[in-house]
Amino acid sequence: MPTANNNTPALRFPEFKGGWELKKFGEVANFKVTNSFSRENLNYGNGVVKNIHYGDIHTKFQTLFDITKEIVPFINEEISINRISDDFYCKEGDIIFADASEDLNDVGKSIEIVNLNNEKLLSGLHTLLARPIEKTFKIGFNGFLFKSNNIRLQVQKESQGSKVLSINVGRISGIKISFPTLPEQQKIATFLTAVDEKLQVLKQKKSLLEQYKKGVMQKLFSQELRFKDDTGKAFADWEEKKLGELGIYVSDGNYGELYPRADQMVSSGVPFIRANNIKNLKLTMNDMKFIDAEHHKILKSGHLKTGDILVTTRGDIGMLAYVSEEFNNSNINAQICLLRVAVNLNSRFLLNYLCSSWGISQFKALQTGSALKQLPRSSLAKIIIKVPCLEEQTKIAAFLSTIDDKINQCQAQITNTEVWKKGLLQGMFV
Repeated sequence: MPTANNNTPALRFPEFKGGWELKKFGEVANFKVTNSFSRENLNYGNGVVKNIHYGDIHTKFQTLFDITKEIVPFINEEISINRISDDFYCKEGDIIFADASEDLNDVGKSIEIVNLNNEKLLSGLHTLLARPIEKTFKIGFNGFLFKSNNIRLQVQKESQGSKVLSINVGRISGIKISFPTLPEQQKIATFLTAVDEKLQVLKQKKSLLEQYKKGVMQKLFSQELRFKDDTGKAFADWEEKKLGELGIYVSDGNYGELYPRADQMVSSGVPFIRANNIKNLKLTMNDMKFIDAEHHKILKSGHLKTGDILVTTRGDIGMLAYVSEEFNNSNINAQICLLRVAVNLNSRFLLNYLCSSWGISQFKALQTGSALKQLPRSSLAKIIIKVPCLEEQTKIAAFLSTIDDKINQCQAQITNTEVWKKGLLQGMFV
C-alpha cells in the first residue's frame, strides 16, 4: 500500500521506481473561462462551434473525450461568440469538470479531451475548464487520475450544498494529486485505455444482441416468423384472448393495514420484493428488503412461486420479471402484481409477449392517474394477447431464452470488467 514516505501506488509496472510527485492541482493547471449557454442555445443540426453541456458529462461522454466518437451539440448560429478569446477554446489535454450534481457520486465528474479533430469546442454551462501546464502530463493520464478513488473522495469532500451539490475552481485547485514521470503516465494511460476499449466492445455487443432480440420478437409476435412442429408441419393458427380468459391467477402485495412498516423489516429473512428489485426481466438481490417468517405467513396474497411473472402497477408501470427458483416463496410489495399461468400457457412466452411492443402499448393504454401513474389490478385481465398452441409457445420461449442467455453472459463480462477496472483505478494511483 502507498505510504506518505514513498508516495507510490499499490499496483505498478515493474520497470518504474521512485515516489510520485505530489502537488495541488492548482499548481499544475490553469482554469479558463467557460460559458453559460443553456440547452435552448444549442442544436444538433448545424453550426461552427460545438459546446460541452454539463449534463452530457454526467450521462453520455466517455472519460477520454474523442470528438469524432461523441455526439456534441453546436452553439446556435445566432448566438454571438465573437468576444470569446481563443485561449478559452478547448485544447487537447484539457480537463472539463461538471461543477453541479444532485448526486454525491457524480459531483465534479470529469472528462479529458484527447482528440478534437481540428474542430472548435467550448466548455459550457456548469462546467470548469482546466488546462494542465505543458509537458507535465501525458494526454490520457488525467482522465483516469480524476476517476481514481483518492481524487474522487477529495472532490466529494470539497463539494458544497444540500439538494444540489457543487464545486468551484478554488476547491478543485486545492485538491492534492500525485503523478509519476511522463513515461509511466503514458504506460498507465495506454493500459487503462485498452481496458475501456474492451468495455466498449462488450457494451456494443450487448446492445446488438438486444436489438436483435427486439427485431426477432417483432417478427415472432406478428407471426411473420413461425416455428414448425418436430415433423415439419405448420402449427395451428394463433387465437386472440384476453388475459382474463386464460385462467391466470392474479394477485398483489396490497395488504392494507397489515402492510409491513419500515421498522418491521429485518436484516435477513423472506425477500420482500419492490420495483427496484426488478431489472432486465429478472429479480435482483441488490437493495433487497426482508420480512420475517411470521409476517410472510400472514401476507398470503403475495407469496411467489417459481415461474410467476411480476409486473409493476404503480410509478414506472409495466416493468416485468420472471420469478426464478432463487425467489420461490418470496413476497411482494403493493407496487407489484403477480401473474401465475395455467397449464395451457408457457410463462416465459407470456413474459416475452408482455415486454414486446404489443404488451407495452397496452400497459400504457390501461394506466390511470396523472401525477402518479397506476395500473389497476383488474385492468390486467383486459390485456389482449395472441396465443399459439403450447408446443409453439415453448419453442418461442426457448429460442428467446437462448438470446437472453447470451445477453446475460455479455452483461456478466461487462460487470466483471467494471469491477476489475474499479480495482485498477484504486490500486494504480496514489
